[in-house]
Amino acid sequence: MPFWQTAGNATTSSSSSSSSNTNSSSTSSSSLNSTAHHNRAGDDPNQQNHGELPGGERSPTTVSAATTVSLVAKSLLPTRRRLKLDPASKLYFPYEPGKQVKSAIGIKNICKSHIAFKFQTTAPKSCYMRPPGAILAPGESLIATVFKFVEPPENIIERQLDLKSRVKFKIMSLKVKGEMEYVPELFDDMKDQAAVEQILRVVFLDPESPNPALQKLNRQLAEAEAELENRKKPPEEPAPRPTGEGLVIDEWVIKRGGRDT
Repeated sequence: MPFWQTAGNATTSSSSSSSSNTNSSSTSSSSLNSTAHHNRAGDDPNQQNHGELPGGERSPTTVSAATTVSLVAKSLLPTRRRLKLDPASKLYFPYEPGKQVKSAIGIKNICKSHIAFKFQTTAPKSCYMRPPGAILAPGESLIATVFKFVEPPENIIERQLDLKSRVKFKIMSLKVKGEMEYVPELFDDMKDQAAVEQILRVVFLDPESPNPALQKLNRQLAEAEAELENRKKPPEEPAPRPTGEGLVIDEWVIKRGGRDT
């Protein structure tokens, strides 16, 4: 066979072989892409979609896990405040060893419902509150007074410990239905619905040193005393209503000798 025909056939054969390899590679690549696409789309019958049952329903295990996560997340969220406190997290007392000193805190109901509150303390033998608890209507506020006896220190170390008092107070809140008389048993009967509003830390102030916190405390104590005096006043009797013009109301007739005068 002439050499030019041999070269031509070899070229044709090489071209055919190359074309065949290219087509085979293209087919193989297309097949791989198709398989990957099906796997991504979830069309592979051997691929299991965890957490779902046939028909798109979620398995009980998945629902239970989701509920648990939701409860944990809810427990980590801060409780919504029912009361606004002033000061927000501290009780300031003048440091006067051997005396009973006073602090004050403003408490305001910022809810749309009636809210009961009560104090608790880690030192009930040396502290008491006035009032120890109450029920506030929406928007209502009062100033509570806290009394504490300060033990005289025996040495400088005890004095320093007093200034870093470990005594704490806690204010609890409870949503109640409408106006009612406050009784401490409310929190025992509905303890599951009670919430901790704030833990208050005791801070002592030097009564001889000018301090904005001490000035504010004295002002709040004066307001608390004024509120207490107003509550002690008997309610004013309403004036008698006239029954008509020119008529005498409740005339008092004195009888003498059997005759009216």
